[in-house]
Amino acid sequence: MKNGFDNSKYIRIQSEHINERIAQFGNKLYLELGGKLFDDFHASRVLPGFQPDSKLRMLQQLSDRAEIVIVISALDIEKNKIRQDLGITYDMDVLRLRNEFVGAGFLVNSVVITHYCGQNSAIAYRDKLDRLGIKSYFHYTIDGYPNNVALIDSEEGFGRNDYVETTRPLVIVTAPGPGSGKMAVCLSQLYQEHQRGIKAGYAKFETFPVWNLPLKHPVNIAYEAATADLNDVNMIDPFHLEAYNKIAVNYNRDIEIFPVLNALFEGIYGENPYKSPTDMGVNMVGFCMSNEDVCCDAARDEIIRRYYTALNKMAEGAGNEAEVNKIALLLKQAKISTEYRKCTVAAKVRQELSEVPSSAIELSDGTIISAETSDLLGPSAALLLNATKHLAGIDHSTKLIPQSMIEPIQHMKVDYLRGRNPRLHTDEVLVALAMLSTQDPNCRLALEKLPELRGCQVHSTVMLSEVDRKIFNKLGIGLTCDPVVKA
Repeated sequence: MKNGFDNSKYIRIQSEHINERIAQFGNKLYLELGGKLFDDFHASRVLPGFQPDSKLRMLQQLSDRAEIVIVISALDIEKNKIRQDLGITYDMDVLRLRNEFVGAGFLVNSVVITHYCGQNSAIAYRDKLDRLGIKSYFHYTIDGYPNNVALIDSEEGFGRNDYVETTRPLVIVTAPGPGSGKMAVCLSQLYQEHQRGIKAGYAKFETFPVWNLPLKHPVNIAYEAATADLNDVNMIDPFHLEAYNKIAVNYNRDIEIFPVLNALFEGIYGENPYKSPTDMGVNMVGFCMSNEDVCCDAARDEIIRRYYTALNKMAEGAGNEAEVNKIALLLKQAKISTEYRKCTVAAKVRQELSEVPSSAIELSDGTIISAETSDLLGPSAALLLNATKHLAGIDHSTKLIPQSMIEPIQHMKVDYLRGRNPRLHTDEVLVALAMLSTQDPNCRLALEKLPELRGCQVHSTVMLSEVDRKIFNKLGIGLTCDPVVKA
């Protein structure tokens, strides 16, 4: 797909800006990392050209002076919160992140469990970390947080938390997802460091919302849609407006916590070096869009994708109506409907004509390819074959996988594995295609076109199996599904 973001420029100016902030505070800076350090698929979807590991590669330049602290909320452990893009729980993702960070050359000394109030699941998780040789700390729920500044800034507030032992000048505080309590960990550490006579600073490395884009810019609305389950709200930063008479966009949790940060800095330094929540940030994303129209289109697609994701969760009994309603309102704010996605319209038209579940994909040049359910293939598997044949210039009537090969696979699925659906899934079709590619040049050509599907958009008129969803995710395809469970 077309790029709308200059990734090289981003890495250059973002690293320069962070270096300036480190110098501002001397030899101890807590850098709260909003979003994801790598695997930042949301950013790569709404800012085409942004690489999912851009922030990691930028921070690797500082790895010899940095260490990472990973934060997880006891509330997320208790409810087994899932990271939707990877399909794993947050507590599992902490261990995955740690391994990835260590493999990238970072020091990862500890895990902080926040929002702790005696949960047995949190205690069990801490025991697991201990068995793995990973240091862990509890940070407690504070009554009236974030408004009860007097309690927070006291021995009964931040002073009650475990002190996280760190060894390097730059401490990067990250988490599997939003709402984990990263900022509170940083502020607690500022308090604890001050009690020990150590001067420390704080900065926020948050990609979204983009402070120097308009409040209702599609990229910022897409962020609100992405955090609808947290009920985050993008807002004009009132502190920034008052201090500089300039409009900057932030979000409610940062604005709500600013008085706490202000009181802490005044207690530690006698004054706050920051006049607004926006001042705390080091985000340079807004200066690196090379084609704003491309980013706006991608962001609108993302809002619709989040809407369908919320609908699908509702259909599975895992979501809530408030989340769906909020994203529906965001669609109106962005002045779009689900029909903005061309593949969504095409899939529904195909189903109306065929009267069976169907799917469609929009290719990078705008071409729409569709497919329907057959006795041999599910709509997603058929779609992959149709799309790769089109890209390879193979006639649509050509059968890449002979029926004589499909039928034995169906026989195994139903008779030996006791499956109910004999149709081939996407993974089974791709394996068959790979096997045939050694002898059939058409299959080889089709297989070689799979990378060209990255960044394309797909819609299915029924909810897909976990297997199919994972295949589309691995191929880098943006998938939406109607909230219809296959019979």
